[in-house]
Amino acid sequence: MLPFGNGERTGNVDAITLAMNMLVLGVDPGLDFSNMPEIVETYERLTRMHVHDRQPYAGSLVFAAFSGSHQDAIAKGMKCKEEDPEGRWTVPYLPIDPQDLSRTYDADVIRVNSQSGKGGIGYILETRYGYNLPPKMREDFGYKVKDISDRHHSELKPDEIFEIFQSAYLNLAAPAFDIHEAHFIQGKTLKAIVSAIYQGEEVEWYASGNGRLNAVNNAIKGGTSLEYTLETYTEHSLSNNSSASAACYVGLLWPDGSRTWGAGTDSDIIFAGILALASALNNRFIQEEKKRSHERRRGD
Repeated sequence: MLPFGNGERTGNVDAITLAMNMLVLGVDPGLDFSNMPEIVETYERLTRMHVHDRQPYAGSLVFAAFSGSHQDAIAKGMKCKEEDPEGRWTVPYLPIDPQDLSRTYDADVIRVNSQSGKGGIGYILETRYGYNLPPKMREDFGYKVKDISDRHHSELKPDEIFEIFQSAYLNLAAPAFDIHEAHFIQGKTLKAIVSAIYQGEEVEWYASGNGRLNAVNNAIKGGTSLEYTLETYTEHSLSNNSSASAACYVGLLWPDGSRTWGAGTDSDIIFAGILALASALNNRFIQEEKKRSHERRRGD
């Protein structure tokens, strides 16, 4: 009986796989594999043999899920597990809790490349960084991440995914909108006074609304004559980020049927929503510039 099934004769029993199969079925093999990475490292160092990436229980990719449908099922299973921490381990595609073998969920389970879907990408963003995107925004973000992974022909690490999120949506102050202040006057109606830089010029806009974000939105529309519908707004606390206690998401629907998204974070949840709105507006200008650039290339 040999570890990892190596030996000079066929039919050798893989001691680790056999013992782990027993453990999964509820039979204690009397062996401790609670630190599987250390066992693998010791084995490879002493024997100069390689444990295959997909070796059962021990391989570096044995728990990894790249497929979008698998990631979505795992993410939903993990959410159910959080709601019932004392219940049985019943996460799809994971026969055993990776943490029982000293593996981690974010580094070893949900892995992102061009095959990945919005579920796995959203799971990383939410569990590691605290951002819970609306479903349609999560889909938009998923396409951006998959496109970058496909162009680079590589897997993306969690920090790289977060950098994409930041550069694509979060607190964008360019190319057109930089809203740096908003004041509100409460009378018979709520009035917003918005100070901003719009297309390089300092402006001040005024409007009333049935809420603070609505008043700011009306002020922007009145000052710019832009036509769009504020279709989606969600918010939540951001407890794992001490410098920004609130996160907001805005989705805008444009007359041509396209959507743009923005995210904002700030200690003031109202201003976080305003930053999200500005980010979604900036993404419209970015979208239009990309379209013009594409048309110029086609013309050349």
